[in-house]
Amino acid sequence: MGSTKTNPGNYFEDFKLGQVLNHATPRTITEGDVSLYTALYGGRFALQSADSFAIDCGLQAAPIDDLLVFHIVFGKTVPDVSLNAVANLGYADVRFLAPVYPGDSVQTTSEVIGLKENSNGKTGVVYVRSTGTNQLGEVVLDYVRWVMVRKKDVDAPAPETVLPDLPEVVDPANFQLPADLDFSNVDATLSGSPHFFDDYDVGEKIDHVDGMTIEEAEHMMATRLYQNTAKVHFNQHMMKDDRMGRRLIYGGHIISLARGLSFNGLGNAFFIGAINGGSHTAPTFAGDTIFAWSEVLDKADIPGRSDAGALRIRTLGVKNATCEDFPDKGEDGKRDPNVVLDLDYWVILPKATV
Repeated sequence: MGSTKTNPGNYFEDFKLGQVLNHATPRTITEGDVSLYTALYGGRFALQSADSFAIDCGLQAAPIDDLLVFHIVFGKTVPDVSLNAVANLGYADVRFLAPVYPGDSVQTTSEVIGLKENSNGKTGVVYVRSTGTNQLGEVVLDYVRWVMVRKKDVDAPAPETVLPDLPEVVDPANFQLPADLDFSNVDATLSGSPHFFDDYDVGEKIDHVDGMTIEEAEHMMATRLYQNTAKVHFNQHMMKDDRMGRRLIYGGHIISLARGLSFNGLGNAFFIGAINGGSHTAPTFAGDTIFAWSEVLDKADIPGRSDAGALRIRTLGVKNATCEDFPDKGEDGKRDPNVVLDLDYWVILPKATV
């Protein structure tokens, strides 16, 4: 008889409303992680690239990229939440609450806040709120995601349907910027962009111009970097029999590529204040080339800050098609099939005059 010491992951019927999952493997984030993340996505934001620039902005050192923190905190949840997932469906109320620096350690807990069995009786949707904390117990990241998970026993009774009440938009009044942050003298030459908060208009669209092709080794290396164990990203032996026939790219990989590409047009968007919502609207595979464009949805002052403001941005990731025509939904309401990411988020920029 075989051993039963391995973790098969949770199936839909294993989740219970209010259940708390304390995830394994805390992770110390190092400068090595930062270098590898830069090699994978090519991010050029000055605040995350140079201690000298960050110190001039009042910080102790260059902070870890917000999305690297997100992916590592997210990766902790996969063995317990989405090992048996069909798809990660969306995010909401993603709040970046404190900077993380090289040498900080993060760990994650999740609470099940919603359940809904699908009509086919074979899968269900699980909603979890996941919280990442540092070694001091400070919350650095808090977010909700929902994921479609297989049932192991199709005859297992359906739970009562509970859908969480989630905000459509995170209120900028709830942003928590570092107390010592000072954007009053940002050097636009060093930052690589002359465009500050004041220079953007609601409704403005930005083609980020550049494209980046995904290689098979890169997306698997990235997903391993986050200790994300989801089988669909790694196991070609399994995926050859899937309807896709090949490994799927982790959705967060596309988010990071789009964020990296957005530097060309949003170079002073140093922090992500929050992610309001996001959806992976089509799968991506190795060999696809990702482009991105953004639209400014809103502008907001940040209470107590005269040196920084927030832009609500919608960024679309597009595969194998340039974005000079801003591919989106057609007049019939159908989404352009090349659009693979639709992300609604707040970025924090310096103001030009304070």
